[in-house]
Amino acid sequence: MLGSAKKASPTQKNGAGTSGSKSTDPLKNLGVHDDEDVRRMLQGAAMMKVRSPRWQRRRMMKLLDDGLTVWCESNKTSSRAKSRQSFTVTDVECVLEGCQSEALRKLGRKVKEDECLTIVFKGPRKSLDIHCPTQEDAQSWARGIRTLQGRLENMTQTQKLDHWIHAYLKQADLNNDGKMSYEEVQTLLQMINIDLSEQYARNLFKKCDRSEDGRLEHGEIELFCRELLRRPELDAVFQQYSANGTVLSTVDLRDFLREQGEDASLVHAQSLILTYELNEWAQKNQYMTPNGFTMYMLSKENVLFNPEHRSHVHQDMKQPLAHYFINSSHNTYLTSDQLMGESSTEPYMRALSHGCRCVELDCWDGEQGEPVIYHGHTLTSKVTFREVIHTINEYAFKASPYPLILSLENHCSVEQQAEMARQLRSILGDKLLSKPLTDKELQSLPSPEALKGKILVKGKKERREEESSSSSEGSSSEDECKSEHKAKAKAECKKCTCVSPQPVSKLSPELCELVVYTRAVPFKGFQEAACKPPNEMSSFSESEALKHIKDSGKFFVRHNARQLSRIYPSGQRVGSSNYNPQDMWNAGCQIVALNFQTPGEPMDLNQGRFLANGGCGYVLKPGFLRQAESEFNPDNTGGGPGHNPVLLTVRVISAQQLPKSPRDKPISIVDPYVWVETHGAAIDNNKKKTHRIDNNGFNPRWDCTFKFQLHVPDLVLVRFVVEDHDFTSRNDFLGQFTCPLSSMRTGYRHVRLLKEDGTSLSPSTLFIHVKLTPSHSTPTKKVSPQRA
Repeated sequence: MLGSAKKASPTQKNGAGTSGSKSTDPLKNLGVHDDEDVRRMLQGAAMMKVRSPRWQRRRMMKLLDDGLTVWCESNKTSSRAKSRQSFTVTDVECVLEGCQSEALRKLGRKVKEDECLTIVFKGPRKSLDIHCPTQEDAQSWARGIRTLQGRLENMTQTQKLDHWIHAYLKQADLNNDGKMSYEEVQTLLQMINIDLSEQYARNLFKKCDRSEDGRLEHGEIELFCRELLRRPELDAVFQQYSANGTVLSTVDLRDFLREQGEDASLVHAQSLILTYELNEWAQKNQYMTPNGFTMYMLSKENVLFNPEHRSHVHQDMKQPLAHYFINSSHNTYLTSDQLMGESSTEPYMRALSHGCRCVELDCWDGEQGEPVIYHGHTLTSKVTFREVIHTINEYAFKASPYPLILSLENHCSVEQQAEMARQLRSILGDKLLSKPLTDKELQSLPSPEALKGKILVKGKKERREEESSSSSEGSSSEDECKSEHKAKAKAECKKCTCVSPQPVSKLSPELCELVVYTRAVPFKGFQEAACKPPNEMSSFSESEALKHIKDSGKFFVRHNARQLSRIYPSGQRVGSSNYNPQDMWNAGCQIVALNFQTPGEPMDLNQGRFLANGGCGYVLKPGFLRQAESEFNPDNTGGGPGHNPVLLTVRVISAQQLPKSPRDKPISIVDPYVWVETHGAAIDNNKKKTHRIDNNGFNPRWDCTFKFQLHVPDLVLVRFVVEDHDFTSRNDFLGQFTCPLSSMRTGYRHVRLLKEDGTSLSPSTLFIHVKLTPSHSTPTKKVSPQRA
């Protein structure tokens, strides 16, 4: 429908859907209309939704005609329940076959394992446990979802636009006759988030209604869609570089590539024409038409984020562990808040599947000698230590081969600590690091490369007798209140003149043996820490870390060049909110732990930071954060290390296919505007906003240019946020994308937006132009004195 069966003429204007003849059936466009598993999904099945042995409900599940959305029957009427009545296959992280979830395992022999499956979602949405009528149904749904995911992942941006518009056309065709009346076209426009004036909409309809029968069909619908999806701003770029205004020659294309900062050889220009130009005449004569140019500009080759940085590990992985930022999770076991939230294995699956390399296990004594994980002294539910370790064993290295750190918050008795050690050894096997890599005295931490495929245990460990007779009292507990109580207890102890008996150890030797390179110790100052071995590490609350950054920033940087630091959210964040991780990265802190279950700006920054280096969860810190005698002070940038001023110029041109706000009514249309933010050293934090465009989420155009003076570019993250202006309440989030400045490409680029939970918002994009130039700006901020 969206593509022309005829060969494009060289003068044809661009349209997103010009990749060849298309069927009006989205399933045919996906190439799955004859797939048996997909057919079975289309027919639907009465499944048993399972939450516990006592809560099981029969629910109808069915794949809708768009080949993307799965509808789930629900008897609830709340708006939140209605939003959960469906999901798209792109929302699915994975499908687990058999009784692999906690809820299904509890059913025991009451169900056949091969009739069960669990659908795990990418975002915070709770997994869906279902008991299918037959083994064949379970297998068909598992295979079918994977098939659809594979097809969608391999689609180009142009094909995604085709599929997107076809799906809405199918919904807008109210009487299912394959034709579009003017009223149905109005419904379509409302669905795709655009409010055209009555006159413009009627004129466009009449222009496409060549048969003049008041209905669009076949080629007329194709023409209408092409007109709707036209990109005048891409036409303008094309015209700017085309010598004759009709086609791009290889020389024209080479000039464009040079301006983009890419390979500007004629050979590369010719290869792009062969790849993206579908017009035979143009391809034969080595020309690129507007349609070919559009396909090229919409391809992965022109996204903002450098594909080379995303597709594979490109940094040196042989430096000490302390030289890397490490993707880290706090209270990993929680699905929501830390007072009444559910503890589960699912958050570990999600975190590890997205490159997280440090997860937390809050361990407590459980019944029948089985340790459990939960947020102690609260109403959060419990999950067994054993189940969590089994999950970690399965998912530890699916997204990254580099070392995984288990941060144990150990509240167990000595007996159950020993049981934890037994389970770690038996379940993790050779993956578990239980002894040093060499017998040599440790001068620096081993590298991620040397620790590849290994799981490290972070925890307390008995000191040798000659080091300290009371070291087992030391703790890097994450409860600030406990730290205060300990300080008071020590103060009272100093007043006592009696001789204290040798303290009884509260640590299991079996568990202590597993702590090798990540030994948790209390922090007693930078000078004392500098005298300790590099395998000792401390945990800091966000407030403690910020105080050290303010008072002793330079010494904190030096400390983090040699030893690991873990930062965790304040205990007052009972709703599992997050702090700003950028402040901690500025000081070289490696393990900056966040609540992964809570979306928002901090998690956007975290996801952006770890997009680079192939998403492996380790990002090499800038050189000035790795030097033992670094002079970098994170609290000011009065010249010195890291000071390398650049001018970032961003032109926000347009957006494409923005979603409606989930809080809006179906008939409402968004009024979007864009924030461009820079996050880095304090002097580089800035944000600027475009004006709003009323009633157009389909193809709003701003043409706003912003300039950002950046002083420490190696630390900078750039965040694009699209919001919907609301006169009566807070503005609604529509989409965002965050990436390191060092991974941004210059020139005309498309920014593929993400949802609030970090998953794809395809086909929504921003179209921008980026320019980066050296600058000679001098900061005015004075250097403040530092103390150790």
